[in-house]
Amino acid sequence: MSADDIVTVGRALPKLSSVAPAGGAFDVAVTWAAGDRIGRTDRVDLAPVIFTYKVFRPLRDGAIPFGAVRLGPWGGSIVWDGDEDLDIGAETIEDLAAASMTNAEFADFLRRNRLTLDAAAAQLGIARRRVAYFAKDREIPRYIALACRQLDRMLGPPMPGDVAGHASVSAA
Repeated sequence: MSADDIVTVGRALPKLSSVAPAGGAFDVAVTWAAGDRIGRTDRVDLAPVIFTYKVFRPLRDGAIPFGAVRLGPWGGSIVWDGDEDLDIGAETIEDLAAASMTNAEFADFLRRNRLTLDAAAAQLGIARRRVAYFAKDREIPRYIALACRQLDRMLGPPMPGDVAGHASVSAA
């Protein structure tokens, strides 16, 4: 190994190539330049971050227009014109994007787990009609997307070390 070799450890950090307002009150469309989502364009709702921290009050109050969003240095964050302290890192945006789900992803979730509309409704604790809407054209709430991700883990193929399809639990 020479002094000029690059050593890579872990997963690649996310990096954004573009950002633009996406129509919702606090939605952005981001395109990924690096990381697990490279090449994808995601619509991400930033409301969970913007309504959690005081620093984002100017965005909530409209003192700084949400539409003034732009890429931060090297694509590692997004920032707003008028206040460089307002920034959200690409890792946080990636986490929010992973917690969302498109209608096609929801339909794939149903197929992958062989769930009927009734079975999915029972597993998610919602009405059958809502399951049908989510599989077609309704916006999928974050809590439903997160519940589907958990059900994927529970209903999916057993992981190595699992006993009869049940996850093994180890004491820390």
